Amino acid sequence: MIIEKNKVLHRPQQKPVVWDVFYQESPPKKPLVVFCHGYKGFKDWGAWDLVAKAFAQAGFFFVKFNFSHNGGTVEQPIDFPDLNAFGENNYSKELKDLDDVLNCLLNQDTYTDHIDASTLILIGHSRGGGIVTLKSAEDSRITHLISWAGVCDFGKRTATIGDLDEWKKEGVKYVMNGRTKQMMPHFYQFYVDFKENEERLHIESATKQIDIPHLIVHAEGDPSVKFEEAQALHTWNPNSVLYPIKDSDHVFDARHPWDKDEMPAALADVVEQSIRFVSETLHTQ
Repeated sequence: MIIEKNKVLHRPQQKPVVWDVFYQESPPKKPLVVFCHGYKGFKDWGAWDLVAKAFAQAGFFFVKFNFSHNGGTVEQPIDFPDLNAFGENNYSKELKDLDDVLNCLLNQDTYTDHIDASTLILIGHSRGGGIVTLKSAEDSRITHLISWAGVCDFGKRTATIGDLDEWKKEGVKYVMNGRTKQMMPHFYQFYVDFKENEERLHIESATKQIDIPHLIVHAEGDPSVKFEEAQALHTWNPNSVLYPIKDSDHVFDARHPWDKDEMPAALADVVEQSIRFVSETLHTQ
């Protein structure tokens, strides 16, 4: 298996994107999977490397990346050494990051012999699930959409609600990171960008436009993003497939750091069902 860690996508006048590639070198060309992490997440969190290896072993070309303003840096892509960048993040920047990653993968010659560009699968976890849903509705290159514990509404999230007058006056509000104990800033620009792009960032409208194979995976006991959000997504796109995970949580029983050689059973089930879903839809097309 070929594993390339911490590749850097440099962009003029923008923060770079750090990304990883997992694939098997042998022919044939492979369907492309691009994975988007969630809020306060990063590409190397927990068991995501094991997830990447599982997809590569199943015959996919798997890419995961850090959003440019997730708080990581090129030198330190794990955790949040750059809190100022975290505060400058917003949904529009994440959509731009994803588009630039796709363009890089599909338009450069480096992986031409390994990527089957006719099959492009987006997977997003949590907030990343909302991002990939929006992207799938507006980009005809996407052929499969998979949401893991995905959100159904950006408007009601922490980064877009609160005491708006105080937020505007202070210019920043903070959210505690329970694991690192950092106070994570959200600059007021987050709210401004959301309101300016509210129609584009409306996940319900995007979901109703999805006409490609769409899998929604969600733990019934998810304490962070309630299972009702998965049910809402499924209602908005009745052609989607909703796969509930019993007796698990928002990260499917994974943790950070994850030092074991195998994924937790719940996450392994998520990966197995996702691979099966794509394979079955490819065979029926």
